[in-house]
This record gives sequence, structure tokens and C-alpha cells, in this order.
Amino acid sequence: MEPIFPLTVPEEGRADAVLAAALDGVTRSAAQRWLEEGRVTLNGKPVKKNTRLQAGQELRIAPPQPEELDVIPQNIPLDVVYEDSDVIVVNKPVGMVVHPAAGHPDGTLVNALLYHCKKSLSGINGQLRPGIVHRIDRDTSGLIIAAKNDRAHLALAAQLQDHSLFRLYHAVVLGGFREDSGTVDAPIARHPTDRKKMAVCRPGQGREAITHYQVVDSHDGYSHLTCRLETGRTHQIRVHMAHMGHPLLGDSVYGPKRPFPGLAGQCLHAAQLTFAHPSTGEKITVEAPLPGWFQAVLKKLNLT
Repeated sequence: MEPIFPLTVPEEGRADAVLAAALDGVTRSAAQRWLEEGRVTLNGKPVKKNTRLQAGQELRIAPPQPEELDVIPQNIPLDVVYEDSDVIVVNKPVGMVVHPAAGHPDGTLVNALLYHCKKSLSGINGQLRPGIVHRIDRDTSGLIIAAKNDRAHLALAAQLQDHSLFRLYHAVVLGGFREDSGTVDAPIARHPTDRKKMAVCRPGQGREAITHYQVVDSHDGYSHLTCRLETGRTHQIRVHMAHMGHPLLGDSVYGPKRPFPGLAGQCLHAAQLTFAHPSTGEKITVEAPLPGWFQAVLKKLNLT
């Protein structure tokens, strides 16, 4: 029998949209398939994809069992900073893709996790993304958490949805700031003309996106920031900083096209992660120190 898990509806909306938003990494089409297959119930009755759900309602979800994987486990070294029977937290290096995709069939974090964890990874996100609860870009380094079972995955996804999963990044951006801290509250959607990019959009046209930032140091046209994510949209920090006129150093997609010497991508590192353990509820905080390449950039720009 397939396991059934609870999910509290975080906000009013169509069932397929609510499910896709609540389970990070589950696409709307996948959510619609679950609903059509009767895998989501409310008060014991199957929910249709266009049902209007209300905040606070309790759903019961029976995720499909994971399919046999075409992804090959690979013995790729991992910098594991925390691991138990429910979760694993990895300090991902720059250049590693999180999951297989066009142009990156192997050598990904998923390939490495499949080898390291064997069959102990959640199946909620399908055969190409086993265990993946949230993602960070290929050229962003730092902490990423994966779930070893569906119960843990749903618990962590709920924390992402209610903004209780704390994520702190370090970034170097172009330009100086008048204020020492601030908040960017601007919705993000797919770029209207370039589908590979995201963009700030008008309220009601995209998904809520909130980034809190603190200036660590500024010097000669560059600033070192810490950024705390309240939401976790695709490219969120990169898009928000560019929207403010402070694109990330080395980000040729949202900033200047010219490369920065010695930098292989945007200067962004996921340094701290705090979550409630899916089984015990204990608050767990893990940290990943700034990598050598990031420290070298700070030194070169006379930033602390």
C-alpha cells in the first residue's frame, strides 16, 4: 500500500497550483496527474485539479511510487555536512548540476546521491530528481538538502512553503548601497521573451518572492552581502539584485556579459541552512564556510 501523507493548504487557490507551489520541484503537470489519478483527497474524497481550495484545509496525498531510475549512480565525492536516516545536507561545489537535464546527463548531484544513499531517496520529484527538495544553480556553491523518504520530503517542502526553512547566502554584487540592510519584495515569473531567464513582474502575474539583504562591506563599486531567502524562486537572489541595479559579480545572464577574471559564474554561496528535523522537530543548523574562490574574490576587491 502506498504511504499517505498530510498537507495543510497554505493559501487559497486551484488544487493543481496549490499542490505545485507547496511541493517545491513538483511541476503543475505532475500535480495535475496526481489529482487525476485520485492521489489527493479532501475529507476522504478525491480532489479535482480545478477545485478551489481554502487555506487551512487538510489534504491527504499518496505520492506515486518511484519508477526505476535511468539515472546511473556515480561514485562522485560529496562534501556531506549532515546526514541521518531522513535527510542529507551536501556542500555543493561550483559547476555541479543538481539533477540530470539536457546537456547534463550525468556527473550531477543526483548521480552522486544515488551512489552515496543507494535506494534511500524520496520519489516525490520523479526519476530524474530523487530526493531533491530544493535546488541551487550550477554556478552557485553551498548547502542543499535532500530527503531520503517521502515523509521527510513532504515535511521539508512544508517548511519551504511556510518560510520556516532558513537559508542564508553570501554574495558579491556591483555597486554600493545607501542603506545597510533592506528587503526586496517583488514577484518573479518567467521572462516574457527569454524562456531561459526569470524576471520581476507585476503583482498578480508571478509568484511571491522576498529577499532580505544585509551589507557586510562595500568598497570601490562592489559590495559583499548576506541574503536571506524568505521564498525560494528560481534565480531569486540573482533576479532581485539585478532588479535593484546591483547584479551579482560574474552573472553574465542578469548582469554585464564580460567575465570577471578568475570567476566561473556568479559570486553566490549558500552558507547556512536551518530546518526542523522531519522526525524529531529538532532545529538543526548547518554551515558551509566560504570556499577559497569566494575568499579570493573578497581579498582582490578589498572586501571583508
